[in-house]
Amino acid sequence: MDFVYKNPSALIEERVQDLLSRMTLEEKIGQMAQIERSVATPSVITDLSIGSILSVGGSAPFEDAPSEAWADMVDRFQKAALESRLGIPLLYGVDAIHGNNNVYGATIFPQNVGLGATRDADLVQKIGIVTALEVRACGINYTFAPCVAVCRDPRWGRCYESYGEDTELIRKMTSIVTGLQGQPPPGYPQNYPFLAGRDKVVACAKHFVGDGGTDRGINEGNTISSYDDLERIHIAPYIDCISQGVCTVMASYSKWNGSHLHSSHFLLTEVLKGKLGFKGFVISDSEGLDRFFHPHGSNYDQSILAAINAGIDMVMVPFRYQLFLDHLKYLVESGEIRMTRIDDAVERILRVKFVSGAFENPLSDRSLLDTVGCNQHRELAREAVRKSLVLLKNGKDVTKPFLPLDRKAKRILVAGKHADDLGFQCGGWTKTWKGMGGRITIGTTILEAIKDAVRGETELVYEENPSPDTFAIQDFSYSIVVVGEPPYCESGGDSQDLRIPLGGEELISLVAGRVPTLVILISGRPLYIEPSILEKMEAFVAAWLPGTEGTGITDVIFGDFEFHGRLPMTWFKSVDQLPLHQEQNSYEPLFSFGYGLTSKNKVL
Repeated sequence: MDFVYKNPSALIEERVQDLLSRMTLEEKIGQMAQIERSVATPSVITDLSIGSILSVGGSAPFEDAPSEAWADMVDRFQKAALESRLGIPLLYGVDAIHGNNNVYGATIFPQNVGLGATRDADLVQKIGIVTALEVRACGINYTFAPCVAVCRDPRWGRCYESYGEDTELIRKMTSIVTGLQGQPPPGYPQNYPFLAGRDKVVACAKHFVGDGGTDRGINEGNTISSYDDLERIHIAPYIDCISQGVCTVMASYSKWNGSHLHSSHFLLTEVLKGKLGFKGFVISDSEGLDRFFHPHGSNYDQSILAAINAGIDMVMVPFRYQLFLDHLKYLVESGEIRMTRIDDAVERILRVKFVSGAFENPLSDRSLLDTVGCNQHRELAREAVRKSLVLLKNGKDVTKPFLPLDRKAKRILVAGKHADDLGFQCGGWTKTWKGMGGRITIGTTILEAIKDAVRGETELVYEENPSPDTFAIQDFSYSIVVVGEPPYCESGGDSQDLRIPLGGEELISLVAGRVPTLVILISGRPLYIEPSILEKMEAFVAAWLPGTEGTGITDVIFGDFEFHGRLPMTWFKSVDQLPLHQEQNSYEPLFSFGYGLTSKNKVL
């Protein structure tokens, strides 16, 4: 075989150096670009030697496209890449952050904050295994997960993407990396990218670093801390990811002490690549370079210069790819960016592509299609929902627990929009970037699960917003009120008051003032609970954003399974206390970090 890089038996580093030696400058910088699928024509991919394609914010082949349609699309892109002069395959990236959540019919798991409540690293690793299978069924080989942010303030709009407020909890949950990529064998090179086979995906630890520690929880804001605190609180989970062979790391939109992470040579090169020994590639966040100056996207050449010299290897540049490539080429030819920096970036990208098996198996494996949304995968998601539920109150009189509920009760009232809205149940980053309400995919709503659980002679009444007349003409044994947040993402989720939206407080007050009531809160974080409202309810369950398998909730509230979850974040009494976390001296929460009850009111 003439070309060493095409020889699967050759050492990875030999293949990397052989291919690098054959590449032109244009081909090298093409590999450093990740562009949006909607602009990725065959000629663009082939002629520019594009390195990667992504689906921006859930961008799909068409509405409700099944996995097979995704595989058809990705295969077309890969075939175009293989037609380029050197035949370098693509990495195709998606935000598969709680299952393959862009794809209709995929298994949607609880968002990370709920998984943090499980404290179950083995479960999270299994979720990684299943997510990888369903992603690879689409022909996709790269996911922008996991988010290993340590969320120090629930006002942050990405709080639900974090496993919690505690560094050690986040470190435990990094087991998902091994689920997604596979387990490196004994003796595997330390801190070197790893991928086990065609049923695994390239993972991405994000967002480096301090994204969950910004002042007042402002998304893309400023984390104010010493380096020692940054390392102790926020960098530590990355060490665990790197030790498991995580292939890529994404830079954060946020700042550290006023400096953009995307332009921090100290953190990206000296710390991440130097001190931590990371051998994979660093990718920017979407249009991350456009955020350096105001107005958005101005002084682009200076942004590129700062980011590439800081240590960004691949740039997520969805639409302005030609401008990016032109500027980058000029900066290299003018000597402002050294060729050694370009070669380092491309070496890292090629290393991951060789490790991932993309050269040997660039096209989709259609045998995986039957795994998407299968019963086995949904059962795992159902288990995750069960274990994520946190019981915070059970009976006004603790000696008389309200749960488990009597499934043979004469008449039950279910209220609240969240009881019968699959999109609300899943939250953001589901089907679309922001998420959306309605029957957005295949799954079971909480109301449907309740109907299945009670049946028999029990009369079940569902009113999204019951009126006082509802209670005047009917006598209810008890009610289940399901309230919470609508879907949101990123800055759209930032909140300074953290009140239950959509009239949730009023609904609880109305119903719980008339009927013994279980309140189920669907949210991506702790929310403010008025003391009088908490007093009115008999029982209170934090269900987070559980995903498609609503039956996991009824499994527990009706007593088939015991409560297992413990708070992954401190539940504050007042937003004036924020940020509030367990190591503070003045720690007076409503419910402390790690709190959770069993149905017998035993503290877990």
